[in-house]
Amino acid sequence: MKIALVVSDFNFDVTSLMLERARRHADFLGAEIARVVHVPGVYDMGPAIKRLLKRKEIEGVVTIGAVIKGDTQHDEVVITATAREAARLAVEFEKPVSLGVTGPGMTREQALDRIDNAKNAVESVVRMVRALKDLAD
Repeated sequence: MKIALVVSDFNFDVTSLMLERARRHADFLGAEIARVVHVPGVYDMGPAIKRLLKRKEIEGVVTIGAVIKGDTQHDEVVITATAREAARLAVEFEKPVSLGVTGPGMTREQALDRIDNAKNAVESVVRMVRALKDLAD
């Protein structure tokens, strides 16, 4: 099974730890990470997800990011738009896209406490790839 990761570089101190957790868990599950694509921020993930889903060898995409609360509600806008687009693309391409993005409303400390969300997102994609293959038979 080949999957891809789309990683937000914004809040890199958090997302780099999430990326490491995702890599280790994919290896544990026997999934190959065929591509890792770094994007500037969570909001920028849509085009990268779409390009990856178009690739025949990619069976699913894991998104990794941390949306930390600022002085406005911008974090809510970012995560809502990204989650909606990820879900839309998953349905369009009939391949799983998991939301390994933490937030909104988190502090940096809370984001660090939730780095295992990336591991959970890998687990979700792997399980969904298997489920969709079962449905195809």
